[in-house]
Amino acid sequence: MMASSNTKQVVVIGSGLGGISAALSLAIEGYGVRIFEKNQKIGGKLNVLAEQGYQFDLGPSILTLPDLFARTFAKAGKRMEDYVPICPIRPHWRNFFEDGTVIDLTPDMRQMEHEAAKVGEPASSVSRFLAYSGKLYDLVNRGYFEQGLDSAREFREFYGLMNFPKFDLFRSMHGSVRRYFKTSYFQNIFDFFIKYVGSSAYRAPAFMNCLPTIQFRYDLWYVMGGMYGLAQGLEKLMRELEIEINLGAEVTDILRTDDRQAVRGIRLADGREIEADYVVSNMEVIPAMKRLLQEPEAIVKPLQKRLEPACSGLVIDIGLDCKYEALAHHNFFFSGNQKNHFRDVFQKKVLPHDPTLYVVAASRTDPAVAPEGCDCLKILPHIPYLDPERPVPHEDYVALKNRVLDKMERMGCANLREHIVFEHFWTPQDIEKQYYSNGGSIYGVVSDRFKNLSFKARKQSQQVANLFFTGGSVNPGGGMPMVFLCGQQVAQRIVAQDQRGP
Repeated sequence: MMASSNTKQVVVIGSGLGGISAALSLAIEGYGVRIFEKNQKIGGKLNVLAEQGYQFDLGPSILTLPDLFARTFAKAGKRMEDYVPICPIRPHWRNFFEDGTVIDLTPDMRQMEHEAAKVGEPASSVSRFLAYSGKLYDLVNRGYFEQGLDSAREFREFYGLMNFPKFDLFRSMHGSVRRYFKTSYFQNIFDFFIKYVGSSAYRAPAFMNCLPTIQFRYDLWYVMGGMYGLAQGLEKLMRELEIEINLGAEVTDILRTDDRQAVRGIRLADGREIEADYVVSNMEVIPAMKRLLQEPEAIVKPLQKRLEPACSGLVIDIGLDCKYEALAHHNFFFSGNQKNHFRDVFQKKVLPHDPTLYVVAASRTDPAVAPEGCDCLKILPHIPYLDPERPVPHEDYVALKNRVLDKMERMGCANLREHIVFEHFWTPQDIEKQYYSNGGSIYGVVSDRFKNLSFKARKQSQQVANLFFTGGSVNPGGGMPMVFLCGQQVAQRIVAQDQRGP
């Protein structure tokens, strides 16, 4: 239904999943919504590359908590499955270690007991840990996720001081993983669930151990045809709701009123000014404050330490003329010393000598993404975000890429280089240029118990009442379901503000 002339107008800057979610939720509530996206397609980091018959997910490649997305379709009177076909993945992951050990993760607890027995892990370890993880998830989900808690004050008011010990606040994520698992194999595997938010298990608070429950309780999913199908399904719904989508339309300024107490719209790179009652920025908060709001250093600098970027990554996409049958859909090739890997990336902020690798072979589930008999692999080691005080020469990224390929050849993909027929390679500079992410970060803001206790930026500007933020740098943080939830909650806050009135 077309918005009437007196309908309140919302401009959304950027069409990542947080921006799309806010746009859909507000359109369903009757607002007039216009999206302005600098790139030539929607989705933000949910991106795709198709070349020579190979198709790669450039960004997210794991779907969890699909019910959070289905909520928006349901509110629009639609069924998600009619727009986005998904299927569960088995095994969830396959884990490779330098000594030749291979361990699968699966939601089947009997199978997990068998996997544990391979390496002498007690049969009860996984179930005991998941019971602990489940309690954390239920606690975090009840308030931080579902209520959209945005500050320490809101946190205290909702939970009360008596509930704080339940969050396991005095341990790191790794510290609590080590309490439940005897072997380094299972410690490394469950430490690396922190991959979902691009942080270190040695620095993240222990309540981040809620992450495995998201996967084991609610499963792990794939969008048939490639993960970009999620963006395409959401775009179809947006067009049905008559949301105006402007591509190749870069926003250069958020415009304020003369007294600077409110925003009145945006300015585009071509000079056009677009008026709006509300502005929702899907650009990360620190870049938005610098690029779009031109906030003074006195305002930005205190936030930069607390909202330090999560890690970046070296994105290596290769098309092969063969298949490596040992690979599952999702795979991890573990560092020989994962503690050193975390230390290099998150404390020393140097390229890791021996990184843990995330490797996606989507053709295991979806043969359409590669020519028959061939594989397309996405390989992602986590690396530090860009630091102007510690520039990394391009040749160092190339050297890391070669160490990555050496590692894969050593750990089960023999003669990998001989079978590469297509290669695509992205560094943090490419990621920053494409998405204006802070320092080329992939996951928004780092989860660090010493810097921010995993809190991200607030959804509503503290300077101006009608400016809102969404995405991985905003509570509840990175990962597809969380940024989509963030967009839903931004819409709820705008609606609530309107209902309260001036």
